[in-house]
Amino acid sequence: MTTTQGSGSLDNLHLAPLRSLSDFLLESARFQLPNFQDWEKWGKRVVNNLLYYQTNYFLMSAAVFLLVGLIHPMKVLLGLTVIVALVYVFVRFFAQDARRSVGADPNQQPNKWAVLAGTVAGSYLVLYLFDSVLIVAFAILLPFSLTFVHASLRLRNIKNKITNAVEIVGVKQSPMGQFLEAMGLMPTAF
Repeated sequence: MTTTQGSGSLDNLHLAPLRSLSDFLLESARFQLPNFQDWEKWGKRVVNNLLYYQTNYFLMSAAVFLLVGLIHPMKVLLGLTVIVALVYVFVRFFAQDARRSVGADPNQQPNKWAVLAGTVAGSYLVLYLFDSVLIVAFAILLPFSLTFVHASLRLRNIKNKITNAVEIVGVKQSPMGQFLEAMGLMPTAF
């Protein structure tokens, strides 16, 4: 198996170093509201901070998810189980290939009473465990919100600018760089 040089290569993928807590949040960190009138400048600030602090953001996300999991362990497990089960059922049942392979006979229709019973049971399960599903959604969405707020408010320093220039030129690729490039959000080098 050969990999090509560039955006699709995983050989050159390097994890960004963990930035110090004082650089990330405390003494040397400078925060300021972005100019909400200049979307381009605000977007560049967010992308550059995502590249520079990506390891910190990953660890912060894991810590927040674990904290919510420690506060509500049973609800997080039940919520994750319900979400995974629903995704599995939707993928298996509503996929084009799955509908054709329900029975040996391709013209055979699925039992409508079984489908109705499954829908009612799934709906009841979701409603009964709705608080668990909401806690899992909160545990997943809170880290995204915190990351976006920090990346929006954190001003860049000289080390941040140099590191991002190296990342953009392609000398060093990171997971966030790969993700932003795949999303079409990678800024130009100069």
